Amino acid sequence: MSTLLIEGGQPLSGAVEVEGNKNAALPLLAACLLTKDESVLTNVPRIGDVEVMARLILDLGGEVEGIGSSTLRVRCPEMTKDEPDAALVGRLRGSVLLLGPLLARRGRAHLAPPGGDFPARRTIATHLDALEAMGARKIAGVDHVLEAPSGLRPTSIYLYEASVTGTETALLAAAGAPGLTEIRHAACEPHVVELCEFLAQLGVGISGGGTTTIRVEGGGTLRGAEHRLWGDYIEAGSWAVVAAVTGGEIQVHGARAEDMEVVAAVLKRMQIACSMEGAVFTVEQSHPRAAGRITTSLWPGFPSDLVSLVTVLATQAEGQTLVHDWMYELRLFALEQMSGMGADMFLADAHRIIVTGPTRLRGGRMLDTRDLRSGMSLIAAGLAADGQTRVAPLETVERGYSQLVDRLKALGAKIAKVE
Repeated sequence: MSTLLIEGGQPLSGAVEVEGNKNAALPLLAACLLTKDESVLTNVPRIGDVEVMARLILDLGGEVEGIGSSTLRVRCPEMTKDEPDAALVGRLRGSVLLLGPLLARRGRAHLAPPGGDFPARRTIATHLDALEAMGARKIAGVDHVLEAPSGLRPTSIYLYEASVTGTETALLAAAGAPGLTEIRHAACEPHVVELCEFLAQLGVGISGGGTTTIRVEGGGTLRGAEHRLWGDYIEAGSWAVVAAVTGGEIQVHGARAEDMEVVAAVLKRMQIACSMEGAVFTVEQSHPRAAGRITTSLWPGFPSDLVSLVTVLATQAEGQTLVHDWMYELRLFALEQMSGMGADMFLADAHRIIVTGPTRLRGGRMLDTRDLRSGMSLIAAGLAADGQTRVAPLETVERGYSQLVDRLKALGAKIAKVE
């Protein structure tokens, strides 16, 4: 495991290009298993999670060219097994997206408990309910074993929660079920819309992407397709906060204006000067002020994946901010480590933290990257702090941020990766 050594107190400035959205790449790769033809994905993020998904496809008998690059060619003429490698599954929550294609092509799926961030707290009940509604039969046991020997059937589903991956699981399964499936209380995030558009390119009849009701006409023979992933607005927002918290300036290239709107809304409430022109999001040197209250919400509300980063920004903002992430417990717990850096933070409960600023952060500590997003947030804190901060394991953050060390250095960060 690697440690990132950070000499903080340097404003980060310059330009950075975002790659495709991790949370789009994983379902798009799973969708490639629905056809025997070759599909090509470009602008794929060069990150650990994508490599794990690609290797899961190889394990199932598929072919993947370009692993480690931004262009992947995927073919799966024959799916040779219905039980993906348990060790790989245990590293990736997104492996749950394989259930639909496995049931559609093999009539059976055997998945070990998926890993990723907070695996014990994040259930896949919504995914399993959707698959059972389409005729899959769940076999009792520790692993997730489902059978549909007569194939999946179209149905009308109401999702108990508007889960993003739950919606994507239902979409992938519905694409293989002959007839019309209606998914209600569907997630509306951009990566769900992107999956809908890719499925349509494969030949699936689909409508309603981006709304809470999606209709899928599945069961036909699907073809291959080529798709360029949309720029990752979560990554773009991360770079924006890194610049703002260090008092720097940045131009972030490659994200879509319609996705960055939700990020800009919160940054502007914190008096961060930012603007969008074409595909370039610019953050200028600013004096942040407290936003009063920041609450995560379902799309198009403020995304939970950025809540840890804006909490770090709140430590440098004048006044008091209540940050409320009702979606996930534990996400804010990792930020308690910043109290030892001089941050004025009060963790009210598993979902709420009160931050009073501005405070000058002090380095000199080892910070634990307990999950992907809080890990990036702790790096941002180290960049803003006086003195040296160590953040480990760095691999947790590199699961979602490509070439992180090189890009931070290019923006002026004084950092070193130590094995």
